[in-house]
Amino acid sequence: MRSPAPVLPAAVVALTTRDRARRLIRPAFPRKRGGRLVIVRTASELGRAVRAELVDAVLLDVAAGEEAWQGASLALELPGIPFLALAPWWPSDAHLLARAVAAECVELLAEGVDDAALSALVEPHRFTTRFAAALWEPPSRLGITTELQRAVWWSVIGRAGRPTTTAMLAEHFRMSREHLSRSFSAGGTPTLKRVMDLVRVCAAAELAKNPGYDVGDVSRLLGFASSSHLAATAQRLVGTRPSSLARLRTVDLMARFLEVQGATGRD
Repeated sequence: MRSPAPVLPAAVVALTTRDRARRLIRPAFPRKRGGRLVIVRTASELGRAVRAELVDAVLLDVAAGEEAWQGASLALELPGIPFLALAPWWPSDAHLLARAVAAECVELLAEGVDDAALSALVEPHRFTTRFAAALWEPPSRLGITTELQRAVWWSVIGRAGRPTTTAMLAEHFRMSREHLSRSFSAGGTPTLKRVMDLVRVCAAAELAKNPGYDVGDVSRLLGFASSSHLAATAQRLVGTRPSSLARLRTVDLMARFLEVQGATGRD
C-alpha cells in the first residue's frame, strides 16, 4: 500500500500576554510536527498574522484581558478559521464563558485540565484537517481509482491548496516526475497538474467565503503569484472569476471542472 504524504498543517496563532499560557501552548505545537506557532500580544498583531499566511486555528487566551476579546471580533470576519478560547475557567467565570460563545469560539479549552490534550483538541478544528476530510473521497467522475492515484490525491489535498509540484510528489513516492505524471493520468484521469490546480481553486473558494478576506488575501495565503494568477487559474479550470468562488460549493466546482475538462480536452 502506497502511503500518502501526511497532512501539512498550517500556522496556529495564539494571542496571549501571560507566561503561564505561553508555557502551555509552545510544547503543544512543536515545529517538528509541521506547521508553525505564532504568538502575538495584541489584536492588531493578530489581524496582521491571519493575513500573512494560511492559519489553521486561533487560540485566544481570554484570561489575558481585553486584547483577546478585541481579537475575538475577527471570528465573525473569518468564520472558516476556528477561534478557540483558553482560560482557567473558574466557577465565577460564567460571564466569560457566555462571552466566548457569543464571539463564536468553537471550543472552550480549560487551562489546567486540558493541558496534555491541547493539541488533540485543536486538531479536528484545523482548517487543513477539515479541508482534507471534506475532499478525502475524490469524486468518482475524476477517475481516481488506483492505489497510486488515490495516494497522490490524498497527498495533494493534505496541502490544502498551498503550492504543490510534481517534483515534490515524485520525491515522496520515489519515482521520476514523468513516471508519476503518466501513472496518475492513466485511464482518462485528468492530468496531475490540473488536479493540483483544481484543489488549489477549491481551497481558494473556501477561504473566499470568509468576509474578512479579499481576493488579494486569498491569493497571498495560498501562494499564488498574484490575484491575476488566481483569476487565470479559476477561469481556466472552472470557468469563473475569483469574486464568484465564495458562492460555489466544492461539488459545484467539481462539476464545472468536469464540464471544462470535457470541452477543452486534457492538457
